[in-house]
Amino acid sequence: MTTSLPVSPALSRRGLLRFSLGASVFLATAGLTASLSGCSASTPANGFITLRSGDLPILQALIPVLLDGTQAPENTEAVLRQLDGKLASLSPAMLKLTQQLFDVLALPVTRGPLTGIWGAWENASQAQIQAFLQRWEDSSLNLLRMGHSSLLQLLHMAWYEMPASWANCGYLGPPKI
Repeated sequence: MTTSLPVSPALSRRGLLRFSLGASVFLATAGLTASLSGCSASTPANGFITLRSGDLPILQALIPVLLDGTQAPENTEAVLRQLDGKLASLSPAMLKLTQQLFDVLALPVTRGPLTGIWGAWENASQAQIQAFLQRWEDSSLNLLRMGHSSLLQLLHMAWYEMPASWANCGYLGPPKI
């Protein structure tokens, strides 16, 4: 019985670094391309402060999946308004990073390979969205795990700050002073 490791591992440290560098360059290039080509409109959607029209289909598809088991799917518009207000209070640098995340999810060149959702967000099934979220959560790339965490935190923050969510989780609201 031998307990030695194989001579050449399937993915060496150098190979992993090359892959990570290549993925980072790909994502940065795609984000820059989206920004320069006008794919990511910088003007807010009608009635919103920071959310752009390209961001809305993404968020409308994610809300029912990420907030499944809550009343948020019936209150999608309210969650979007709450999120919009929270994004408006971010620092310019954090808002830019968040918009870049939305750009990567909106641009077909990056959406398909990174999420597995090759068509429009409006046509994605819950199973496809769950698979995409699981893929990012379990990714070996820190950038994708951070993207998953950001989406999750943004939408949870928006929903659970709303008084409509408090009763279902047993929170009576802030103390009256």
